Amino acid sequence: MKIILVLAVMCMVIFVAPIHSGEGSQAEPSGNTPKILIAFFSRTNNTKTIAEHIHSFVGGDMIHITTKKPYPADYNETLQLARAELDNNKRPELAATILPEDMKKYDVIFLGHSIWFGTIPMAMVTFLEQYDLSGKTVVPFCTHGRGGPGRSVSDITNLCPNATILQGFATEGSSANQAQNDVAVWLRGLGYIR
Repeated sequence: MKIILVLAVMCMVIFVAPIHSGEGSQAEPSGNTPKILIAFFSRTNNTKTIAEHIHSFVGGDMIHITTKKPYPADYNETLQLARAELDNNKRPELAATILPEDMKKYDVIFLGHSIWFGTIPMAMVTFLEQYDLSGKTVVPFCTHGRGGPGRSVSDITNLCPNATILQGFATEGSSANQAQNDVAVWLRGLGYIR
């Protein structure tokens, strides 16, 4: 009788074990649990806030993309430097991010950035040129002043020609703290949360 009781308890434990790792309420659009990376560039932490909202829903790993030489603290100086980088097609050198062999393990990359002069910062160009994202799903998200995502999605698509680019998310930077519900609606529409 004790053996039967022990077996019954073991079966109950097996069947009530959680399906997910507890990192978020991640859905499985393809039938398998995708390995997720949230990679973002955020000078003022607005994009970082959106990345954290995403992480709270889908889990995964997060990396904050930074330049080896930080941008100036002064906003206008940063604008001048960013404009010069864009005009001269200059790629700023990045601080350590992720090794190419480690990037291979991810299936889905949520790619976050602020909008600088209507597109992605040149630091994101540096980042995307370091990796072959062929066969991966790239999900862009951005924060902006009031101009929307500009041409950022088409520029990301050009830099990741063999990746699947999903519908992105964009919000004003000043609204990032209050955007969690909007992020949830977006992720639900993509099938990443139920």
